[in-house]
Amino acid sequence: MDKADRKFIFQSLSTIEGYIDPPDALVFQALLHCQQQRQMAGALAEIGVFYGRSYFLMKQLSKGHSPILAIDLFDLDEDRAGEPQQYQRFLDNGRQLGLPVDETNVIRGDSCSLTPDAILSRVGPVRFFSIDGGHHLHHVASDAALALECIAPHGIIVFDDTFNIAWPEVTVGVADFLRQHADTLCCFCVTKYKTYVCHRSWRDFYVETIRQAKQLSALERSEIEFLGSSIIKLHTPLGRRVMFEIMRRSGLGSLSGRAFR
Repeated sequence: MDKADRKFIFQSLSTIEGYIDPPDALVFQALLHCQQQRQMAGALAEIGVFYGRSYFLMKQLSKGHSPILAIDLFDLDEDRAGEPQQYQRFLDNGRQLGLPVDETNVIRGDSCSLTPDAILSRVGPVRFFSIDGGHHLHHVASDAALALECIAPHGIIVFDDTFNIAWPEVTVGVADFLRQHADTLCCFCVTKYKTYVCHRSWRDFYVETIRQAKQLSALERSEIEFLGSSIIKLHTPLGRRVMFEIMRRSGLGSLSGRAFR
């Protein structure tokens, strides 16, 4: 793995408030790197940016070769005057990381009100679409339908919190979406936090990408059946997770990546 990317994943990423952790960051790296190696065209997009943790990960990994579209309400962190500060924190994080936000590719609003043209007219077809917006059923259904209309034939849709018991409607929404489009879409990989989906014609390609990715060799993997497809389940062994957390909480973030070698 690129040393700069590894440093970003195991050091810089933790400075940004958010929820993507190293195992999924490594999956993002494997998939995006594979797409770029094979010159698979397309933009990157995310619904539900929060403070930019996964946005800046994608920006770091894409090396400036693809536009990145950020979609969020940006209505958090009200100051004493009642003005939200989330967007400013997002911009500040980009400057802090040396990955400034392209504000021409930011949509501040409700993703449920967007049309596919609002995305395609800005960045064109999307090769990697991360969905971490509203976690109720109507949000998931709307965001999934929007992403499907925008992804390239080789595009990937990533759903966050699919199996998180705190958000059961995400699980229902993703399962409904996959059943509705069972002839054309399938899941190819799941982790503790995320579900990775592509067109059926690309399923074998992305499964093999996950299997061969050296940066994922520290993760346990197994094949399971999910809605009629054989998929790869990735899991962090308990010992590696404990080692990572101990080093991170002890101020040894620069060494924490050893837990995933």
